[in-house]
Amino acid sequence: MSQPVILCTIEPAATGDANAPLIVLGPSLGTTADLWAGVVPTLAVTHRVLSFNLPGHGFSPRATAEFTIEEIADAVVGLVDSLGVDSFHYAGISLGGAIGLALAVNHPSRLTSLAVFCSGATIGTAEAWTDRAAGVRASGTPSLIIGSASRWFAPDFLGRDPKAGSNALDALLDIDDESYALACEALAIFDQTDALSAIRTPVLCVSGELDTVTPTVQLQELAARIPGARAVEIAGVAHLPALEQPIEVGALLGEWLAGASARAGAAGASAGDSSARRPSDSAEPLSADRTAASAYADGVLVRRAVLGDMHVDAATAAITPETAVFQDFITRYAWGEVWTRPGLDRRTRSFLTIAALVTGGHEGELAMHVRAALTNGLSRAEVSEAILHTAIYAGVPAANAAFAVARETFAGLDAAATEPDTDATTPDDTAIRPS
Repeated sequence: MSQPVILCTIEPAATGDANAPLIVLGPSLGTTADLWAGVVPTLAVTHRVLSFNLPGHGFSPRATAEFTIEEIADAVVGLVDSLGVDSFHYAGISLGGAIGLALAVNHPSRLTSLAVFCSGATIGTAEAWTDRAAGVRASGTPSLIIGSASRWFAPDFLGRDPKAGSNALDALLDIDDESYALACEALAIFDQTDALSAIRTPVLCVSGELDTVTPTVQLQELAARIPGARAVEIAGVAHLPALEQPIEVGALLGEWLAGASARAGAAGASAGDSSARRPSDSAEPLSADRTAASAYADGVLVRRAVLGDMHVDAATAAITPETAVFQDFITRYAWGEVWTRPGLDRRTRSFLTIAALVTGGHEGELAMHVRAALTNGLSRAEVSEAILHTAIYAGVPAANAAFAVARETFAGLDAAATEPDTDATTPDDTAIRPS
């Protein structure tokens, strides 16, 4: 393996500030820096914008040896170093998002924030990537046009914006075949799953509603494994949201960068206070720019991601004047203040929640959080282990009751999976469970 050579363009900040904060934009496999062209002007209002091309893509030289996603991340850091910049924001789509995760794992001190679009700790399967690499070596990138068009774009996109779509597909024709194949092989071995829980960079996970390559549930699961990460879905787009909806993506990133910069500024001020404790000495404080409204908004997002839209919609519909204050309380404090904290990922929080509910004998709430634990990435075996472990410290009768709840919940989920059109798809607890 060797670090590949990648080249970039830099858009100066519209303010003329040569030291304006920097955001780096990473492209998807088979695309060029032009993927972000419609977003760059929005970002350049306040930031310098560095857009790079993958090896053998656009104006970057073709790859001459095997490389890894992590080595491309190292090359990105090299580009930033050449500007004399220390910390930077990063946003990437698909393979570009994978590069961002590698940056967060291997260069955490350099990232101010990370936005991962339509990507994951793994993407696809190793076999699929090696097969595609072999196909490109045999038939070239023109053989990818039809498949790429179906994966990249929402069904109506080419009709709505034929110029943007055809330009992206034309760029694919000019990409070096061997460089593309090597990138496929790099994706085949890419896997940062085990490192996600250690990421402390603020992370935004963005999915496309119609993306079949990295569907929304995959981005939600990614956010669940990264402490403090948020998941957002963009409606009506597939795998390349920056191309399909550049205005919406620009607005989303602009808001994200403003919040991330505020958090970084607050953290820097705390670091400059000699009386401040080190992060290892105390739990991380909430950022200074948090308000009750923002906590509530974050709480709604996390609550929906963990418990599901069906549950939250039903609970919201069941609000009465007597329960409205309590619903606001749990949304802001439980979901907006505690579940969003960066100190623990959602998997760990689900473990703790199950243990607490078993200990307290709250079987009614337990069924809901068993389902939530599965959403947050726990397996059924891990849920059972959590209950078994709790039995030692909370008592066998409590665990026995908890196993009964878990067994009934698993059976209900299995029934729903085999009879999707029946009432089994609707858990019968949403109107009475406050969480």
